Amino acid sequence: MLLTSTDAGQIALEFLLADWNISEEYRDWFTIVNSRLIGESWYVIELGVEGFPDRWFIQVYDTGMCDPNYTFNSPISGSEGYIDLQTLPNMISEVLVAERNSR
Repeated sequence: MLLTSTDAGQIALEFLLADWNISEEYRDWFTIVNSRLIGESWYVIELGVEGFPDRWFIQVYDTGMCDPNYTFNSPISGSEGYIDLQTLPNMISEVLVAERNSR
């Protein structure tokens, strides 16, 4: 496989930012939590917002393409409120609210 774990993580992060139209200025709020090689042809990348339990799981193939059907997981549901998001920039909060509400 020519794609490294680090490369796959960066590709997944770029994909998530583009999917949510998140500007570059908010990039540093996101972190690559884990990057696992699955078989010989793809990685599962776990992304998060620093200090929050919410996670995105994105598959990155050896071609550098991401599966658009990523998984979002959070122990916090939309019905539990959003008080924990008050310290985040509005753009990041809006993304987490939308993801939590879609579960």
